[in-house]
Amino acid sequence: MDNDHTTKNHPKRHPDYLRIATEEAFAPVEMLDIYRKILAQPDVDPGFKGLMGFYMSSPSARAQHIMRCLTDLGDIRLQHMDEAGIDHQVIALTAPGVQVMDTATAVSFARTANDQLAAAVRRHPTRFTGMIAVAPQDPAAAAKEIERGVNQLGMHSVIINSHTQGEYLSDPKFWDIFAAAEALNVPIYLHPNSLPRNMFQPFHECGLDGAIYGFGVETGLHALRIITAGVFDRFPKLQMIIGHMGEALPFWSYRLDYMHNATVKSQRYDSVKPLKKKPSDYLRENFYITNSGVAWEPAIKFTQAVVGVDRVLYAMDYPYQYAADEVVALDAMTMPDEDKKKFFQTNAQRVFKIAPR
Repeated sequence: MDNDHTTKNHPKRHPDYLRIATEEAFAPVEMLDIYRKILAQPDVDPGFKGLMGFYMSSPSARAQHIMRCLTDLGDIRLQHMDEAGIDHQVIALTAPGVQVMDTATAVSFARTANDQLAAAVRRHPTRFTGMIAVAPQDPAAAAKEIERGVNQLGMHSVIINSHTQGEYLSDPKFWDIFAAAEALNVPIYLHPNSLPRNMFQPFHECGLDGAIYGFGVETGLHALRIITAGVFDRFPKLQMIIGHMGEALPFWSYRLDYMHNATVKSQRYDSVKPLKKKPSDYLRENFYITNSGVAWEPAIKFTQAVVGVDRVLYAMDYPYQYAADEVVALDAMTMPDEDKKKFFQTNAQRVFKIAPR
């Protein structure tokens, strides 16, 4: 499809940089069939039911749009990219991916999803880049799938949709995944998931369990668990990515540093041990941050000031958030041209190993 397609009301391709969107979702139709079987079971996880159960059954225009776009890796997606002025998408298996499945199904379907996404990238190599989906339920198998994704499918990043049935990557039993990612020099994108059972109700009863607040709280918690568990002291070259303006962690940096130090000194918790660095140091050195869903100049510039302009990337959050006017607003940010190009293009090319064109 013509990359310069536009209409009077849509942004054209920018003359100074490519717009690379780095947290964009897809869902194979076969995965939705698996989801339907899970949703038909008597004791369905309430977070999963509230998220995918809603989107897969609601007649609302928003839900219908999302489901139609999630399953498309061709003309619809390309048309929407062109209409919004997006040159390239970095695409990942939508939450919860395979992480809601039983272990055997999850391991098998992660391969299927990766093969489908790799085929789409081969069809549209200048428009799509893929992330490797894995099943944390089997960390050894996940490590092998990362290796296959890099060496056979040509992908250079991993997607993990936060907790896996209430379990977190801060548990050392999952650390084969970190070892593989560090060894192969591929970042792990820690993407939100629906809230686990023991967090769900207080958020759900007031409608705050989803993207409005709950996703950020849970994913920010997960990232902090990884930091405070000493993962980056064990794997110092490991890189991770978090979206939605860092799930607010950059804005908490000062207090995280102060209170982590105070908590270590107080010896209040056996689980809080000294780290080699401050929590904010790991945010600056081991995390990249995308603005997915936060098309807001003050937040973007603040985060650039905290973690550095080389570590903040553009994302749209398609198809859950799709608004061409947000692209235009970010084009107009008051920011040095070099920094804006890093934000939209060159940081993504470096992190996801996207060949310049």
